[in-house]
Amino acid sequence: MNKQRAKEIATSPVMINVTYQGVPVYIQHVDEQNETARIYPLDEPEKEQHVSLNNLEEH
Repeated sequence: MNKQRAKEIATSPVMINVTYQGVPVYIQHVDEQNETARIYPLDEPEKEQHVSLNNLEEH
């Protein structure tokens, strides 16, 4: 996923279907410098992680 689209999704009031390794996730923040995102699985908000934007898929 490109960083501009990831930022749009992160700030959107509408829930957009995004997955990381097949797991539905919520994008909390996008780090443009490092091209990473802080995410968590929708069903496990306590499991925050930083991942490469390249590993996120929009459906």
